[in-house]
Amino acid sequence: MVRKGGSGRNRARILVSLLLLAQALVSCAPVGRTADPTEVASRPVRVVATTSIIADAVGQVGGERVEVTALMGPGVDPHLYKAREGDVLRLARADVVFYHGLHLEAKMAEILAGMNRWVPTYAVGSVVDPSDLLYPEGSVGNPDPHIWFDVRLWMRVVSYVADTLAKHDPAHAGFYWSRAEAYLQELAGLDSYIREQVGRIPPEQRVLVTAHDAFGYFARAYGFEVRGLQGISTVAEASIADVQELADFIVRRRLRAIFIESSVPVRNIEAVQEAVRARGWDVKIGGELYSDSLGEPGSGAGTYVGMVRHNIRTIVEALVGEPVGSGSSR
Repeated sequence: MVRKGGSGRNRARILVSLLLLAQALVSCAPVGRTADPTEVASRPVRVVATTSIIADAVGQVGGERVEVTALMGPGVDPHLYKAREGDVLRLARADVVFYHGLHLEAKMAEILAGMNRWVPTYAVGSVVDPSDLLYPEGSVGNPDPHIWFDVRLWMRVVSYVADTLAKHDPAHAGFYWSRAEAYLQELAGLDSYIREQVGRIPPEQRVLVTAHDAFGYFARAYGFEVRGLQGISTVAEASIADVQELADFIVRRRLRAIFIESSVPVRNIEAVQEAVRARGWDVKIGGELYSDSLGEPGSGAGTYVGMVRHNIRTIVEALVGEPVGSGSSR
């Protein structure tokens, strides 16, 4: 118990030191705060985004007018990510910071809240009306943060990003809004593509079992039932009882496929698969889904559109047993 308390105090001291360092940087150099729009107009806007998904939205809207840094790269779990000294320095040097909010970056919450005193900091999840948020059982009052799996909700985030960039770089406002309009049209097409592909799956087979409960908004938008081994956050480990309960559900429903996730250890779903086999039913691993981060550049899932298309192809092919046309991706 004493050791745990000491560890907590050490983390608090480190956090304070990092924030003081960032404050010193902001007060001693022409970085942070709200940059002069005239000065910003002559160079790319320096943007820091916490996740790769947000960074992609900024890049799609900002094009060559933005210089985007994502703190969390492909395959990184934002639920577990802890800020490093280099992250705080990048945040302090930014013109604009975008983070997700809705308790996604749980272990960075204090730093992000502190940075807002010196650098314009925006939570993209704030654009979603509270009535549209999901609060799964066991979420302890925190909403499900995975709003990007409903493409129509993510379109609101794209518009918010465009408005925010235009606010900080008004000389190029038309540029941002024009790019956002074109990208929103692409996202509307992506939403239609998902609905078309989901229509190939018989309603009784639209059950999605994954490593953690990241697909609630996807389920609500596109007519699925979802079950995750872990809750909406990966902070809490799945118990043996969780594995056994999910295995019972899979056998009872005679499900043919379950899915691993790129940012969650494979062993969790493999344990479920073994428990199902012990009950006399064989369920296959239908493939890997991207949940909390994009894929590597060049993987086909390195952009938001590419990630969503990869996921829907993987889901449909596993549940229907037939290949899906790849379509275009960015």
